[in-house]
Amino acid sequence: MSLSRRALLAFGIAGLAGAATASSGLFPAPRWRGTYPFALGVASGDPLPDGVVLWTRLAPDPLAPDGLGGMPRHPVTVEYEVAHDEDFRQVVTRGAAVATRDLGHSVHPEVRGLEPDRWYFYRFRAGSAISPIGRTRTAPAAGTATARIRLAVASCQSWASGYYTAYEHLSREDVDLVLHLGDYIYERAWNHRREGAAPQTFSRGEAVDLRGYRLRYAQAKAELPLQAAHAAFPWLVTMDDHEIDNNWAGDNPGLGFDIALLPTLFQRRRADAFQAMYEHQPLRLAQIPSGPDMRLHRRYRFGDLADVTMLDTRQYRSQIPCSQNPVIGCDERFDTDRTILGAAQREWLIDGFTESPARWQILGNQVAMSEVDTDPGPEVRVSTDAWDGYVADRNTVLGAAAERHVGNLVVLTGDKHEHCAGNLRSDFDHPESPVVGAEFTGSSITTNGNGADMTEHGRRLLAANPDLKFFNAQRGYLHLTLEKSLCRTDFRVVPFVTRPGAPIQTRASYIVEDGIPGTTEA
Repeated sequence: MSLSRRALLAFGIAGLAGAATASSGLFPAPRWRGTYPFALGVASGDPLPDGVVLWTRLAPDPLAPDGLGGMPRHPVTVEYEVAHDEDFRQVVTRGAAVATRDLGHSVHPEVRGLEPDRWYFYRFRAGSAISPIGRTRTAPAAGTATARIRLAVASCQSWASGYYTAYEHLSREDVDLVLHLGDYIYERAWNHRREGAAPQTFSRGEAVDLRGYRLRYAQAKAELPLQAAHAAFPWLVTMDDHEIDNNWAGDNPGLGFDIALLPTLFQRRRADAFQAMYEHQPLRLAQIPSGPDMRLHRRYRFGDLADVTMLDTRQYRSQIPCSQNPVIGCDERFDTDRTILGAAQREWLIDGFTESPARWQILGNQVAMSEVDTDPGPEVRVSTDAWDGYVADRNTVLGAAAERHVGNLVVLTGDKHEHCAGNLRSDFDHPESPVVGAEFTGSSITTNGNGADMTEHGRRLLAANPDLKFFNAQRGYLHLTLEKSLCRTDFRVVPFVTRPGAPIQTRASYIVEDGIPGTTEA
């Protein structure tokens, strides 16, 4: 039987629900000869009330220099099962997907027909090899009474900067969903801080093509703590800059290899980076890249309690204003035609505020939305790579939240490698403007190495920004508990990452009360 490349892609992306028996011999798996094709683990994501997307990639040699994971050219049928129990005695659905070289032998079956608001177990099979078991959870049905949702929030996991110890702890948390806010990989290594682990040869250069990006995802996903966190919960993922190029913006390259190259070459690099991202994440068919474009802003509803909206602050933004960063002055950042979201995404976001019946509006956001002044004196010194470089967009979004009475706006942010809690105002140039929401910034998993509880930079931020309530520069993640009456954010930290074995603790906790914008210490 022969199939077109288009059909193979469709099978590899969407799966063949219920077709496991019929298709098990369609594209037989190779004899693995002592290797294990599921070396990168399993994952699930983008939960709906009736289903989730599952993911795995066949890669018996994940760091093979050609980026192909040690796989042959031909397609392979990958079967999957979803069950109520971990022993798979109560299987609720089976299916199969075709893993092809076109997508790095990854599969993304979209499973439907499940019950809302419950846990399931899943696994894959390729020939004689069986994957690790994953656990996932469907969303509560839209509009149904939902008492509680627990979220974890992670970002910024430079492999070279340290061990993924935080994920060991996160995988054991009481969590329904993980949000990853970007910098899942880094296009180059910068500094190597892993004690006892030699740098890997390929990571010394900069990823600029599909092979390079595949190797960096494989490097990250080969880490067992990250695999455990993916296998324990469904994830919602988006990206920031390092999935492609440091400080890239829209059609404009960032600070890396191709800063002086033609825009057409950067478009090719974007396309390769997006394909590698899709190949390694639990993303739906709606997110498959089209060349250099990939729709990553999307909204998921969890009963009557929360809408979780994932933003994309890279793909549609105007070029970063002013060459020096951080900068004092920079009138360009106030230009009304400058955008960090793009007009279409901005209107989609604001319309969602109006149309949503949910009690809590949760935004998964990449770069700091609040004003972040690094000068305690009379001058305002800000980074224009964040929302401070796009003031008109920030005022429009937060102004709309005020005008439309979005009472429970919580923005979750990555990028900064710092834990922060603070208030959002409708216009930071007018300190008397109303507080319209709270922003919780999660520190990095590893980036910048061990970190510290307090730094001189943190003292300057607290002195310069009256709406900033908390600062910590240790590594870790956020743990949020959403209930009808409040949102509680626990700042989880590890004392070191340059060697394994760090313990975890809650450094601080902040709450947002229902109907009262802004945050206070718990």
